[in-house]
Amino acid sequence: MAEPTHTHGKYDLVLSMARRHPPLPTAVVHPCDEVSLAGAIEGHRLGLIAPTLVAPPVRLRALAAKMGVDISGFPLVESLHSHDSAARAVALVREAKVEALMKGSLHTDELMGAVVARETGIRTERRLSHCFIMDVPGHTTPLIITDAAVNIAPSLEDKVDIVQNAIDLSHALGMDNPLVAILSAMETVNPKVPSTIEAAALCKMADRGQITGGTLDGPLALDNAISPEAAAIKHIVSPVAGRANILVVPDLEAGNMLAKSLSFLAGAESAGIVLGARVPIILTSRADSAVTRVASCAVAVLMAAALRKQAAARAAAHGM
Repeated sequence: MAEPTHTHGKYDLVLSMARRHPPLPTAVVHPCDEVSLAGAIEGHRLGLIAPTLVAPPVRLRALAAKMGVDISGFPLVESLHSHDSAARAVALVREAKVEALMKGSLHTDELMGAVVARETGIRTERRLSHCFIMDVPGHTTPLIITDAAVNIAPSLEDKVDIVQNAIDLSHALGMDNPLVAILSAMETVNPKVPSTIEAAALCKMADRGQITGGTLDGPLALDNAISPEAAAIKHIVSPVAGRANILVVPDLEAGNMLAKSLSFLAGAESAGIVLGARVPIILTSRADSAVTRVASCAVAVLMAAALRKQAAARAAAHGM
């Protein structure tokens, strides 16, 4: 039997929104394999990013020649090796020469180490967190899953920033009041299950204005977070249950399994982005499809536009 094919209309909408903005100046960090260099070139071809390639020049030009692609039109910042590529790319952000980072063929830890470096990094007061934006066939809206790639076992304090980062991302994607489900294995608070207690605390923090811009509920199990039928069967009365846009997982392991299950069992495509730094960070892997790479660039464009708008608002407020 042939594999089922799906269209990803939700990503097409994100792409069309992103292309209303000018190409995003982006440092592509160590694109020294075919997949990462091709992803940067495709993002440029579609008008999403304006790449600056940060890599050892001899190695990069040899790769381009092997691929039969012309990179002479792209700015090139020379580096010695992958760690140096990460450091030089982060320096471009600090110098306001780029507004996003895109991971190439280096390890994620190498890139994030440069991002969070105390003296030379680009951290903000927010904790960094990762979001998958999932286009799931048969599901009417995109699902944001967080955090499945950066924070291994986040504390309650960490989760405040994780939730707020996801809400801010949803606003950039055009959701005015996202519905946020704090996931656990059950929908009742159980002192023996810490994730249920943290879920309840996060919801009360939202009630008190410590988390803003979305509607929270939890704990919720996955079924009653996304299925109106499951929520009705369990008699859960909630504006979020059955209609969640954002799924906040207890820890990285749960999030990673959830996202990969949707990708490999349900045919979902996933864009990936890290938030909480001065600029959005596009995280891709060698296993990512072309759709994922393009969608991740599009999400970064929209997030960068939102960050510019926030900066302008702050500047106007200080000028009053």
